[in-house]
Amino acid sequence: MTFDATLATQRKMVAALQNPTCYPHPVGTISVIETHISFVLLTGVFAYKIKKALDLGFVDYSSLGKRHFFCCEELRLNRRLAAQIYLDVVTICGTVENPRVDGGEEPIEYAVKMTEFDQQDLLSLALAQDCLTVQQLNSLATTLAAFHKTIPPVNPAEPYGSPAVIFAALEANFVYFHTHSCGNHALLAALESWCRNKYDRLRIAFSQRKATGWVRECHGDLHLGNIVLSRGVPLVFDCIEFNAELRWIDVISDLAFVIMDLSAQQRPDYAWHLLNTWLEEVGDYAGLALLCFYQVYRALVRAKVAHLRSIDEAISPQERQAAWSSATVYLNYATTLIAPVPCALLITHGFSGSGKSTLSRSIAAPLHAICLHSDVERKRLHGLSQHENSRSGIGTGIYTRSATIATYEHLAILAHTVIQAGYPVIIDAACLLRDQRDCFREVAQHAGVPLLILDCHAPEAILQQRMATRHKEGNDPSEATPAVFAQQFKGAEPLSPEEQKTTLTINTVNDDPADILAKIRWRLRTETT
Repeated sequence: MTFDATLATQRKMVAALQNPTCYPHPVGTISVIETHISFVLLTGVFAYKIKKALDLGFVDYSSLGKRHFFCCEELRLNRRLAAQIYLDVVTICGTVENPRVDGGEEPIEYAVKMTEFDQQDLLSLALAQDCLTVQQLNSLATTLAAFHKTIPPVNPAEPYGSPAVIFAALEANFVYFHTHSCGNHALLAALESWCRNKYDRLRIAFSQRKATGWVRECHGDLHLGNIVLSRGVPLVFDCIEFNAELRWIDVISDLAFVIMDLSAQQRPDYAWHLLNTWLEEVGDYAGLALLCFYQVYRALVRAKVAHLRSIDEAISPQERQAAWSSATVYLNYATTLIAPVPCALLITHGFSGSGKSTLSRSIAAPLHAICLHSDVERKRLHGLSQHENSRSGIGTGIYTRSATIATYEHLAILAHTVIQAGYPVIIDAACLLRDQRDCFREVAQHAGVPLLILDCHAPEAILQQRMATRHKEGNDPSEATPAVFAQQFKGAEPLSPEEQKTTLTINTVNDDPADILAKIRWRLRTETT
């Protein structure tokens, strides 16, 4: 049987499987979703995913044995993040004209049996309908962080994650674009030149990331269409099973996909919120040096997949046109990523409860900045999670003078790392002592970026109330108490006249958030001109 005939035969079988009598359970209306590599039959309660009999180079399902193997791999890999969706691998028996699912005879095909979900619950559609919430983004970020922290690193002897493998995956995209004459030639030429130059500069970093254990068995295809809201909670599915090189990747490459997709779909605020929340959990600030490269790569991947769909004559002209438009969106977005971004270093200043953390988180996304929280990093230095209580007293445990000095030194190193990666950075810390502020001023001067001090104020009664609320709820990294505030008030060193020249004073109770953001942007513009 020829290769083409095998795929044609599958189409006949899929058409026959739209008969409810083919299934060992009651079914509703049967519909089919076809992608460039699979058929998915929706039966009302269960979905059955059949791999297409084809070989595209990066995916090879050309034999029944291979399709069975990759069905089993799909089940194994996806049960890590979506066990409630991925149920079993089942046989399709009988004949092409009269197939039976799970018939117990000689198989003519295999399928992954899944719990069916409403396609309207896909994150891509929820986003388009403006139904995605910050709480759901937080849930997604913590899920991905836990996943990326716990999956095992690659065996160093394996080629996965090496510079050569990374370059080959990147090169494959441009080979495809050149072969199929996709899009604007000047645009593609600019992207290819940038990617090659960026790759050359990151070669050593790629090797170091693998050597330090950041290359792991990830999801590999983490775009919005592969995340579904299950009872309102984001659930990640459809991990890449067909190509180990596309799955054993740097965790920052995995994350870059969903970050890119959110931004390409006009929600950069969600992208930056997700990124900062993930970074708080994982602490992988060194990975930021590779983030832009991987975002461009991921945009190219989505453009290629969309273009493949746009030339698929098995779908309607309207679907092909929509796919072509999608490819254009991703290519255009990739070009925005390669433009340089002005950097800056912002530090907060104020007593516990003055609103520093709330302010920092609120301005990070619109400024496209990375936020570093002293309370989070202090605990990370001592092996604690951000919400874990250290049970330390004033001046003891993780709050000794030496621990505080180490925390600020660590924040300064991280700030330098973020700026070198090409991103603005916000330091969420009290910075009540002159030497604490000076260490960040030195970082800014060394990097040649402006420094802005955000001097946060609130009435003392509000400070006390905020600290009491945080202590009661127990879901904030800060462990500050009224006694801590008294100590801070006693030992604080006021901003000098020189520091006040680069200070913006903010009343976190009365000042309008939009006005605060506008003033910050204006000050940063004046500092850089």
